Amino acid sequence: METRTEPIISVRNLVKTYNNGEIHALDDCSIDIAKGEVVAIIGPSGSGKSTMLRSLNLLEEPTSGSIFFNGVNLSDKSVDINLHRQKMGMVFQHFNLFPHMTVKKNITLAPVHLKLKTQAEADAMAEKLLKRIGLPDKADEYPAMLSGGQKQRIAIIRALAMEPDVMLFDEPTSALDPEMVGEVLDVMKELAHEGMTMVVVTHEMGFAREVGDRVVFMDSGKIVEQGTPSEIFDNPQNPRLKDFLAKVL
Repeated sequence: METRTEPIISVRNLVKTYNNGEIHALDDCSIDIAKGEVVAIIGPSGSGKSTMLRSLNLLEEPTSGSIFFNGVNLSDKSVDINLHRQKMGMVFQHFNLFPHMTVKKNITLAPVHLKLKTQAEADAMAEKLLKRIGLPDKADEYPAMLSGGQKQRIAIIRALAMEPDVMLFDEPTSALDPEMVGEVLDVMKELAHEGMTMVVVTHEMGFAREVGDRVVFMDSGKIVEQGTPSEIFDNPQNPRLKDFLAKVL
């Protein structure tokens, strides 16, 4: 592998506690993510995967530790976090589309509101992105008229409309009917092949194996093991990881 420059995201000794320190959602986690890398985070429910992901753009406020994004310490109180969030696209489990707005308006709202694009520029980009995911005819429809898979594909391109440096996915297929999972994963695979930096919390082991450059296994708020997909799936070292894989594969 070629040598890469400074990581785009660098997490150091991240801790997140609840109930006055009784519950450790994250327990001293450190990780570097390189530009263009696809990192899949796997692990049992309640292992801290989503907390980890949501800490990267401070949707979860860490108790201690630091997060650097493009060299800037996001944990520094003087940093304008909203400015940096614009460069981190976020796709949630439940789409979070605005029900009272058309698909096109959902996609163009943020770039226009933040004055990154004129309405005409944003509309043209929305049309291009909708064509890309095979839904050009849905521009003027409302989210209620769409299937779950269509909503999630639109949630992905809505995040892409901000032209982010990194895409964060929080279990993007877990709320979908099984037959819709593939259409969403296909869009994500295409993004990965184009070199988008992606951090994906997922239950889809096939996706983690096929698309991930690195797979990170979390348990009880800790990063227990990480490695290439073949190291993690074919030659797991940690007993907890072996146990987990035995249940899910």
